[in-house]
Amino acid sequence: MLVQSGGCICGKIRYTYNAEPITKVLCHCDDCRKISGSNYSVNFLVPEAAFQVTVGMPKIFSKVADSGDTINSYFCGDCGSMIWRESANCGPNKVVKAGTLDDSGKVISTSVFDAEVFTRSRVEWVQPIAGASQRVAE
Repeated sequence: MLVQSGGCICGKIRYTYNAEPITKVLCHCDDCRKISGSNYSVNFLVPEAAFQVTVGMPKIFSKVADSGDTINSYFCGDCGSMIWRESANCGPNKVVKAGTLDDSGKVISTSVFDAEVFTRSRVEWVQPIAGASQRVAE
């Protein structure tokens, strides 16, 4: 696995990880819509031990999510880019927002997604990904 790197849009927060994602998931929940500004978020679950912030210190916002878990969201305090999230439900892992990867277009377009979650909230014109498990809730 090559080291993947990414960061926020202003460059004040940078990170790397050096492991294959445990899973790759699209999330259609309302929270992910709001933090991404889109119809769903693209998420790579990365082992905490493989993830490192290399520049800056993100701010943290915590809230109870649709799943009932408290989710900690890590974002740039200057530009507001959401970079990753953590929750007890995800274990000792980082839920990296794949759009923050430096080569996100290539990485996302060549990825095989394992699941789509909160599909009950998926907009009608977004089709399910073939081969990905479809979960109404998380």
